[in-house]
Amino acid sequence: MVRWAISLIALYTALCDLGGMWDLGQVTGALTDFADFATNTALNALILAEFERGKLLGCTVGDLQEACGMVVLAMGKMGARELNYSSDIDLIVLFDETRHAEAVFDDIRTRFIRITKRLAQILSDVTGDGYVFRTDLRLRPDPSVTPVCLSMGAAERYYESLGRTWERAAFIKARPCAGDIKAGWDFLETLRPFVWRKHLDYAAIQDAHDMRLRIREHKGLGGPIQLQGHNMKLGRGGIREIEFFTQTRQIIAGGRDPELRSRQTIGGLKVLAAKGWIPPEASDRLSAAYVQHRTIEHRIQMLNDAQTHDLPNSLDQMRRLANFCGQADLVVFCADIGQRLNMVHDLTESFFAPEQETAPQTSGLSAQSLEMI
Repeated sequence: MVRWAISLIALYTALCDLGGMWDLGQVTGALTDFADFATNTALNALILAEFERGKLLGCTVGDLQEACGMVVLAMGKMGARELNYSSDIDLIVLFDETRHAEAVFDDIRTRFIRITKRLAQILSDVTGDGYVFRTDLRLRPDPSVTPVCLSMGAAERYYESLGRTWERAAFIKARPCAGDIKAGWDFLETLRPFVWRKHLDYAAIQDAHDMRLRIREHKGLGGPIQLQGHNMKLGRGGIREIEFFTQTRQIIAGGRDPELRSRQTIGGLKVLAAKGWIPPEASDRLSAAYVQHRTIEHRIQMLNDAQTHDLPNSLDQMRRLANFCGQADLVVFCADIGQRLNMVHDLTESFFAPEQETAPQTSGLSAQSLEMI
């Protein structure tokens, strides 16, 4: 049923999108609302099944209303309500260990891990009716050695002692989307000193710049901008550069000013300009570029029916994309994209370290981390 529903939601959203009835925020918001609904519905069904089997020791019927203390945090584009037509969803699953007696802790944790694995399977598995959302659980603390569902206490200890700048940036967009929503917000409040430092955190600039260069190197996306095959998400002048620019500015000053803590990229740019952290013209230009980049990304995914961010390699396919975007003149279409990519790259690069074009070897990011960011 949920797989059937996602097809209808995507179709309805696409019609409103292509017909000009909805703007980008409404499009991504509708897709995100369904992701929240699907995640919460699946989680509650799984918890109820385990409860009815008598496997959730110490839990009562009343506990079911709060998912027995389990909570799912939406990260990345889902957390920011910016999902596209073919997004993965990045989730961190936690449970409030204070709700459960010490005597049953190990058993409860085992059950919650089982529920989390099954949740990811329900959302990700491909059947004759397709799939719901590709689901990634690797943004949790140290995913190579930790279970897919962690206690909040264990997660908090990790971030306090070992958390890195890219994890701080990831939590800018985090929000609870399923399960015990209040417990989720309470957990995010405990992480506030980790994400938002009271001092002006200029060290985050170099960390973010190093991260950008490592991603380019890892993905093989360095070098001058060439439109054919250009990655609109990770390539130079792309979506990720706008997001990094915004999040880094937020991290620098967001500890002192809560109004800077917007989860959404355009919202973040607007408040940064209003507070004097970036010129209003930069905010306007990057916001417009973000909308146009994301719109082209959506059209690419519609044409390919796949999770891709690359512009076509052939002129025929590029012409098809231009027509789909409402531009009959391919030369004008390509010139607009090229000018916009160069503008974004020049504007954001000047904020970081323009003289450094190779990634340092001491950035502390593993290949697995680079794949997750």
